[in-house]
Amino acid sequence: MLPSRFPRPVRLGLYALAAAILLVLCVMPSRDLPDPGTGDRFEHTAAWFVLTLTGYVLAPNRRLAIPAFALAYGALIEVLQGAAGTGRHSDTADFVADSLGVALAVAVFLLVRRFAPR
Repeated sequence: MLPSRFPRPVRLGLYALAAAILLVLCVMPSRDLPDPGTGDRFEHTAAWFVLTLTGYVLAPNRRLAIPAFALAYGALIEVLQGAAGTGRHSDTADFVADSLGVALAVAVFLLVRRFAPR
């Protein structure tokens, strides 16, 4: 069964879980996070790419709502990082990286949708 055919509450729950995991990773003290050596901007881009693509897998008909939520969520997390007092800070460049991840996921979604057999 395709994830987009799961009952709506299950799909919303799975997406909420993905968003919650991302929130925890973004507001926990940076000293508690592993350093994969890829750089902060790459990690932001990859995280928002995965969040957006997860949304499309779970709700492919929400073409505008998924990236709109991901961008708003990225902005909210940047505000929370600055206010949390965990040693993290708000950074416009992080939000730009988040936006790049969203844009890449939208491009992948549109390409797959265009060329996938019906």
